[in-house]
Formats: sequence, structure tokens, C-alpha cells
Amino acid sequence: MLKQFFIICSGADTDILEHCSKGEQNKYAGIGATVFFTAVMAFIAASYALYTVFDNIFMAIAFGFIWGLLIFNLDRYIVSTIKKTGQLTDELIQASPRIILAVIIAIVISKPLELKIFEKEINQVLLEQKNELTLANKEQVAQQFTPDITTLQNDITGLQNDINTKEAEVNALYDTYIAEAEGTAGTKLLGKGPVYKEKRDKHDALLAELQVLKAENKTKIAAIETQIATIKDDYETQILKTQPIINNFDGLMARVNALSKLPWLPSFFIFLLFLAIETSPIFAKLLSPKGTYDFKLEDQETAVKTNLLQNKNQREALLRTDYAINDRIYGDIENEDELYTYKRKKVRELMQLQADAFLKHQKNAF
Repeated sequence: MLKQFFIICSGADTDILEHCSKGEQNKYAGIGATVFFTAVMAFIAASYALYTVFDNIFMAIAFGFIWGLLIFNLDRYIVSTIKKTGQLTDELIQASPRIILAVIIAIVISKPLELKIFEKEINQVLLEQKNELTLANKEQVAQQFTPDITTLQNDITGLQNDINTKEAEVNALYDTYIAEAEGTAGTKLLGKGPVYKEKRDKHDALLAELQVLKAENKTKIAAIETQIATIKDDYETQILKTQPIINNFDGLMARVNALSKLPWLPSFFIFLLFLAIETSPIFAKLLSPKGTYDFKLEDQETAVKTNLLQNKNQREALLRTDYAINDRIYGDIENEDELYTYKRKKVRELMQLQADAFLKHQKNAF
């Protein structure tokens, strides 16, 4: 039962193989088994690849099954259409397009399986890429908010500098009137005289201005700090919104690119393995000698071709004979007066009927 199934997978004519040797049947059963298991691997590979795209196992299995059937049909067609002619050069020319197609199929099948085999290594590469993308994303988002924050911080610095400048002036006046009271500067008279009072009043007036300035600038600084906090919150919100995009950076294309960053030799050997599996049925047919099945298939096709040529030649001969007979018949009756008189009479009657009908039509028009 299994052997018969694999023979069907090989695309061979089962009616012809029934009358061939067991060895011939086993050869085509082996070719069919290769075709079948290649389709199974294609199903697994496509299912995994599509799962990385859709994140839905049922959809991935459904599309993977369709892809497996497509590969199975292509491989079966490739193997079944290679005919043994006994001339290796002709067979290679006949098989070359099929070999190219087999190489393409091997690439398509092997790549998703490479992604699965090297999944851990690919995940490590993707993690590094995600970290780089996260840092780059933070820098890009920061470029949108940093200028505003810098401007506001400069405003705070300016307000604080105003306070510091005013405090320096107040402190200088304080030192001045203290020195006047101690007699170490100014009039150098010990005690609190008129000059001391004048300097003290000037200091107190500037101190009052400083207190007002501190209150005003403190309010302004608090408002600016609130703006900075709001901008920083917006920055964090933007980071949180964009981070899921980076976290989901593990699709099919990202994995293929990550695979390309790994050493190429292991992937190349996996590709060679699938290429050998995919092309083995083709080369098995090319390298194997012409067997009983090939002779019987050629005999059957030759018989059909000969029968078609015979039928075509018979129809052409029948047509030529019919032409010749008709020419002779019409040539013989061409000069018969009786047939001429009869046909002349009928033509005259037909022309009279046409003239009567035309006259009647003209009368009815008036």
C-alpha cells in the first residue's frame, strides 16, 4: 500500500509499472518517497515562516499545507516529465530548466528551516538590534523635546541669575553700611550717623526689591519647571508608544537579516542538503540506465504517435482522392447538352419569379 502510494507520488504510469520488475517498481517508489518527504519539509518550513508573520498557528498550518501541496505538485511534475532518451546530452538539456526550478525550491524550503534551527542565535542578534533601536529611538525622540527643555532651563538660569545679581548688590550695600558703622570705611567715624542711615536705607530698599524679585522669579521658575515636567512626561509617553514597535521587531524579514549576520557556512551546508534532496530524483533518473519502464513507455508513446500519423496520412490521401474523383465527375458532365438545357430552364423560371415579385412590390408601394 505504501509502495503504491510512493509510486503515485513519483508521477509514473502505474499501469505500465505493474508489468515491470520489482526493482523497477522500487526505483520509482524511492523517487516518489523523496518527492513526498520534500513536500512534508516544505509544509513544515512554510508553516514556521508564516507563523512568524501571522502569529496564528491555525492560519500558518493552513497556508503551509497549501504550500506543501504546491511543492509536491511541482516536484512530481519535474520528475515525471523527464524522459529517458539514451542520450545524456539531450537528457541534460531537457532537465536543465527543471534543475533550475529545483534549486529555487530548495532555497525557498531551506531558508525557513534555517531560521528555526538557528533560532536561539537569531534571537540574540535580534536582542542586540532591539537594544540599539531602543537607544536610537530615545535619541530621536529626545531631539523633539530637548530644545524646548533646554530653552526653559535657560529661562530658569536667567531668572536665578537675576536673583543672584540682586543679592550681590544687597550684600555689597550691607557690607558698606556695616563698615560705615564700624568706622572702617566711608567717613571712618565710629557710630551710626547720617551717612550710615542713608546707606542703611538704601540697603533696606534694595533688600525689599530682592524679596519681591525672589517671590516673582520663584513663581516663574515653578511655572517653567511644571512645563519641563509636562514635556518630560510627553517624552516618556512617546517612548512608551514607540517601544512596542521595537519589541515586535522579530518578523520574517528581520529574522532573515539577522540570519545573514551569522556565519554563512552552516546555513550553506543546510542549503546544500535540501538542494541534494530536491535534485536527487532528477539526477536519479538522469544517471540510471534506461529500464523496462522507459522502454514500455517509449513503445506506448511511439504506438500512439504512429497511429496518429497513419490516421493523418489516411485522411490526407482520402481528401486527395475525393478531389480527383470530383474533378473527373464534373469534367464528364461539363459538356452534356441535356443537363445544360435543364439548368437553363430552371434559371429562366427563377429570374421570372424574381421579376414578378419586384413588379408586385413596386405596385404596392404606390
